[in-house]
Amino acid sequence: MFRLICLALLAGPVLAQVPARLLWSDEFDKPGLPDPAKWAYQTGGDGWGNRELQVYTEGRPENARVENGHLIITAQHEMWAGRDYTSARLVTAGRQSWTYGYFEVRAKLPCGRGTWPAIWMLGEGWHKGNWPAIGEIDIMEHVGHDRGRVHAAIHCTAFNHMKGTQKSATAAVPDACGAFHVYALDWTPARIEMLVDGRPYFRFENSGKGREEWPFDRPFYLLLNIAVGGTWGGQKGVDENAFPQSMVVDYVRVYDRKPE
Repeated sequence: MFRLICLALLAGPVLAQVPARLLWSDEFDKPGLPDPAKWAYQTGGDGWGNRELQVYTEGRPENARVENGHLIITAQHEMWAGRDYTSARLVTAGRQSWTYGYFEVRAKLPCGRGTWPAIWMLGEGWHKGNWPAIGEIDIMEHVGHDRGRVHAAIHCTAFNHMKGTQKSATAAVPDACGAFHVYALDWTPARIEMLVDGRPYFRFENSGKGREEWPFDRPFYLLLNIAVGGTWGGQKGVDENAFPQSMVVDYVRVYDRKPE
């Protein structure tokens, strides 16, 4: 016994693992419009730089509502402000932003041809015309003409789709439209990693070469939306008979680091 005690003392104290801390969440447990203390809307129908067909609306339950414990974002085929489709683009801009952390969104995706749902992040100040320098983190994108395959990417000055240099990866999720899956971002000063159901499939390292390659050291906010058509989502046309189409979100959770 004495020998065991001495060995334990020589080994030093055992440090307890500090659990990850939940910083922010929305469990969508209050029916009605999305919580205005947590979510704002970005609105309009100017194509959003991608020749998209929808108008993003504000305060319409037909496009964004909380129901039965879920956030439901719906793209509708309807005439609105001179456009043939409506949808919603919810953001935490002006409410909450983060620098680093672990982000989880449990969601079920729409799959009609022409749909383009996304879970993503932008650096604060994107409206000042400084994309891609401001930085973009695409946690999950899906296009209806490529059903069951999700995409992750980052965009910055050095790496972006305008130059064809974006850093991206894909993962097969065959039942993405029929079942909930957890789409996650693990963001640290050293790297960005995207995961689906805990499985990493994209990784981007901080090269240390400066802001052109790593603008990801400043506050970013979350976005949830469904676009219709556009340069990617509409590559194989839009099936107008497939609408309405919804992205159903079970929860959004932000931790200070990846939970063990």
